Amino acid sequence: MIYKTPVITVDGPGGAGKGTLSYLLAKQLGWHLLDSGALYRVLAYSAELHGVALDNEAGLEVLAAHLDVQFIPDLHIPFCHVILEGENVSYAVRSEKCGNNASKVAAFPAVRTALLGRQRAFCEMPGLVADGRDMGSVVFYDAPLKIFLTASAEERAKRRYNELKAKGFDVSLRELLEEIRTRDERDANRPVSPLVPAHDAIMVDSTSMSIDQVLSLVISEAKNRALI
Repeated sequence: MIYKTPVITVDGPGGAGKGTLSYLLAKQLGWHLLDSGALYRVLAYSAELHGVALDNEAGLEVLAAHLDVQFIPDLHIPFCHVILEGENVSYAVRSEKCGNNASKVAAFPAVRTALLGRQRAFCEMPGLVADGRDMGSVVFYDAPLKIFLTASAEERAKRRYNELKAKGFDVSLRELLEEIRTRDERDANRPVSPLVPAHDAIMVDSTSMSIDQVLSLVISEAKNRALI
C-alpha cells in the first residue's frame, strides 16, 4: 500500500499527548485528522447503549461495521465533537470508563478488521494526521513519517487528572495511574495490533517536553522528509 497522500502517524499510550499533538499538526498543516482512538471509544459507548456485552466479539463486529458517527472539529480548542446516531456524545466518550472499555473492545481481531477500511478512508488530500495505537505499525504501515509519542505513567496520569478535573469530572489521581498501567499492559499484550512502535518510528518521550517543543520537532521532521 503506497500512499500518494502524505500521512503522518502519531502512536503511543494514553495520556502521552497524541490527541493534542495531532490536532495542532492537522490545524497547522491544513490536513485531515483521524482520531482512531475515538472510534473505539464510540464503539464501546455504542455497545453500552445497545446492550452489547464487551466480550461479545460478534456483536461488537456488527456494531463496528455500522457505526453512525461523525467527527466535527472545534475551531477554538483541540477537540472534535463526536456525533453518534445524531447525538453529541463528546464528553461521554472521553470519560475514563469509556477509555478503559475502548481498550477492551479494541483487543478483538474482528473489531479491528471491521474498522480498518473505515480508518484508511480518512486518507485524502492534502494530507492526513492519524492518531492512535497502531496507525504506523498496521493501518498506515508505509506512512512516510511515523511518531511514537510516550511519557512516564506518572506524568500521563497527572495530565489526564488535570484534563478531567478541568472538564468537571470527579477523579482520583491514584486510580487514574492504576488504570493507565492496566491499560498499557492490556494494549501491549493483546494478540492483534499490540501497542508497539513501528520499526521505523521516531521515538519521542514527552515527559519533560512542552507540547510546543514536540510540535516543533515533528514539523522539522516533516520538512526534512519533504512532506511540507
